[in-house]
Amino acid sequence: MSERVIAPKSRGFLFLDSHPGGCRQLVDEMWQAVPDPVTVGSEGPVALVIGSSAGYGLAATIAGLARVGIRGIGVCFEKAPARRTGTAGWYRTAATARLAQQHRRDMVFLNGDAFSDAMKEQVADLIAERFAGRLDFLIYSVAAPRRTDPDTGNVYASVLKPVGSPHTTKTLVFDESGSPEVKEVTTAPADGDDIDQTVAVMGGTDWERWITFLADRSLLADGFATAALSYIGSPLTAAIYREGTIGAAKSHLEATARTLNERLNKSLGGRAVTSVNAAAVTQSSTAIPGIALYVGLLRGVLGDAMVTPIGQLVELWDQLTGARPLDLDDEGRIRLDTWELDPAVQNAVTERWNTATSDTITELADVDWFSDEVRRLYGFSVPGIDYTVAAEPNIPWPRPTI
Repeated sequence: MSERVIAPKSRGFLFLDSHPGGCRQLVDEMWQAVPDPVTVGSEGPVALVIGSSAGYGLAATIAGLARVGIRGIGVCFEKAPARRTGTAGWYRTAATARLAQQHRRDMVFLNGDAFSDAMKEQVADLIAERFAGRLDFLIYSVAAPRRTDPDTGNVYASVLKPVGSPHTTKTLVFDESGSPEVKEVTTAPADGDDIDQTVAVMGGTDWERWITFLADRSLLADGFATAALSYIGSPLTAAIYREGTIGAAKSHLEATARTLNERLNKSLGGRAVTSVNAAAVTQSSTAIPGIALYVGLLRGVLGDAMVTPIGQLVELWDQLTGARPLDLDDEGRIRLDTWELDPAVQNAVTERWNTATSDTITELADVDWFSDEVRRLYGFSVPGIDYTVAAEPNIPWPRPTI
């Protein structure tokens, strides 16, 4: 594929192409936003980030590299450039690897199915051979539509559905001209084994399998710590999220954390936690009915006081490494969402939600910010990038060089 002008073409919130230059600039901005970066080279703690190319997993990778000086492995599942450009995560990974190399961080990125035992074997071999057989941290941040069980070959599919009865909610959409509209959408309830299927994909089963796989190879260091990234969210979105099929999966993830924490504490003096992150515009969250409207209204209330994913993951790394005290709730979860769920904030968002219509939405929500954030997920609407200039989409997957 030769150089060409890459224009944003979308179906709703899903873009068909990604811009390499825009994705690279966004990764640069995320790295620069990390406060007090360390200056160490290749001798930081060894970390594995599963789901390292997007959303909070990307933030965990960049914050870990810049703030802590981690070395190790990032695992993700992205499409290479072909007839269309590569996925945004492909380009973000290339950009992250470039910065890691510049800062002398020994970080290897693997592209493939994190649910498979083949990927677990590849990671285990790398830890044993490249990182002296010692893993200090594992961050688990996987959002996927399907998972194949390595033991049975069964394929499970996750769904976004309420439990018990249909749910109607307001949601934010943009028409063909880009104008925002508030519409109602009704989602049918979970049926058959929808809940079990979603739990099988998005619950804690694969996270626990990773820990067991690496423990069986004696690759977990004394004091090993692991965190799975989660979300609770507002009562406004609870029916479709925390009380829906995904919420059942998150509850399973949290139960898994308690089991793993007891096990790791006994065997290694280690720890397992879930980290409850706050709302953000991600490729996964834009698929959830009502989330677009909620996040736009939240931004309308808080403006720049919203804590970015990078800001939240810096806090997570500080707590995991002991730079700041571990702050757990009664369920043993790290809470990075307290600013979002502050009662005053939620009351203000709820008031705006109740009065939001297509006529009032631009007064109540920061729709321009939200629209730009969605485009930025794919490398568009990035200041400093000239989108009229041809770009090279054929960026290779990064190879380790340190």
